[in-house]
Amino acid sequence: MTQPSTQGALSDTEQLELKKRVAEIIAPLKRDSSNVIVALQAVQGELGWLPPDAFRQIASHLRVSTSEVFGAATFYAQFYTTPRPAHMVKACSGTACHVRGGQRVLNAVKNRLNIVPGENTPDLKFGLERVACFGACALGPVLVVDEEAYGSMTPGKVERVLEEYS
Repeated sequence: MTQPSTQGALSDTEQLELKKRVAEIIAPLKRDSSNVIVALQAVQGELGWLPPDAFRQIASHLRVSTSEVFGAATFYAQFYTTPRPAHMVKACSGTACHVRGGQRVLNAVKNRLNIVPGENTPDLKFGLERVACFGACALGPVLVVDEEAYGSMTPGKVERVLEEYS
């Protein structure tokens, strides 16, 4: 998976590398508007996200407008227009988790990673999201890292859980 530099913006070299890689990924696809989703899935599947220039490249290859490609990518929640972190941390903010200390758990994650929900760490190792409910209320407060759920969380357990992914 190609990730950008930790400085945020892509360097010229990174942009060229991504353009070349996107061209290789979409080259086998039939030049037809019915392949917009397929192309988006293929690019994201290889790169982990959809770089800005990918929309123009896909549109040109499939002979559709850039807005059609961008519209599809932003309509479906499965597509990411920004780099994804290696590990996504999700903290439950549902009622059951909240009354059992979910906010303290979220605060411990925020302090440990030095980010707020919706942000990634500068090295793209972790991202943080607040989730309304995981449906595991009896286990609250719940923290999910990638696909692994951790129940009965406390601020003290946060460090140990995150350490597993460092």
